[in-house]
Amino acid sequence: MTASAPHLAAPGTADLPELGTPLESVRIAPGVGRGDAVSLRVVRAGPVGGPPVILLHGFPEGWYGWRKQIAPLARAGYRVWVPDQRGYGPSDKPARVSDYHIDRLADDVLGLLEAATIEAGLPAGTPVPLVGHDWGAAVAWWVALRDPERLQRLAILNVPHPVVMDRALRTSLRQILRSWYIVFFQLPCLPEGLARAFDHAFMLGALRRSGRPDTFSDEDLDHYRAAWGEPGALTAMLAWYRSAARSRPRAPRPRVGVKTLMLWGCRDTALGEELAQPSIDLCDDGRLVLVPEATHWIQHEEPERVNAELLAFLAEREGAR
Repeated sequence: MTASAPHLAAPGTADLPELGTPLESVRIAPGVGRGDAVSLRVVRAGPVGGPPVILLHGFPEGWYGWRKQIAPLARAGYRVWVPDQRGYGPSDKPARVSDYHIDRLADDVLGLLEAATIEAGLPAGTPVPLVGHDWGAAVAWWVALRDPERLQRLAILNVPHPVVMDRALRTSLRQILRSWYIVFFQLPCLPEGLARAFDHAFMLGALRRSGRPDTFSDEDLDHYRAAWGEPGALTAMLAWYRSAARSRPRAPRPRVGVKTLMLWGCRDTALGEELAQPSIDLCDDGRLVLVPEATHWIQHEEPERVNAELLAFLAEREGAR
């Protein structure tokens, strides 16, 4: 599947000058030519013309969740694209739950992949590396299974292969209990009300409880609180879960042919470590790295390890191990 050339808005400046790497913020409509007018905010860094790499965030973060990876990748010469995916931050927030079907989310990524190749001066359809965490990893898995020809390689952080996750939610009482929040998120209005109450205290507490004591600073939580306060953001973010539960999409194929790296924080309270090895077993060319001291928020807690693994993986020659 090939996306038409997306519209690029005039660049602006993103926040976080303390990263030491210039950032720019642009608006991109990745669905141009497919009848989908959703516009996404994308933060970019690194040399224009450098090899592109796209980082996909999860719930409930936004582009800011990759703040510790952007500068190291950019300094290594990569052109880093980090979107606020649909429903997040200032990106568009379609009203229908069906607008958050996994295929729609994957289509957004295809448009970004094409936009990144255009900016880099590469031929249309050139494969690009894709990195995902949490829901961003779920979307990245889906792109790899549905449109493998568009990916040069795949890096996954703390989310299992869709086949493994589906099986766990049907057969593992332990994982079903860990995933209680997915059922709660299906209720109308109540999850939004709880998430919004007392200046997002429930959301902030969930982040703190699921990570290490130093995972999120007060400044980090202020940034998230502001993003969640965007009109319609909480309902749109929850629509990802509601769409998945209503449509129960089945993976286009069982195996991943794209070269894959999986990084897994073993202290994840939502997704058990036992899901990691079966996931990498479904990859034709995959490598699993377990990080015992990390939680679900591995890229925040162990950034040097994550950055080193990503840089080495992206730099590997084809066929090298």
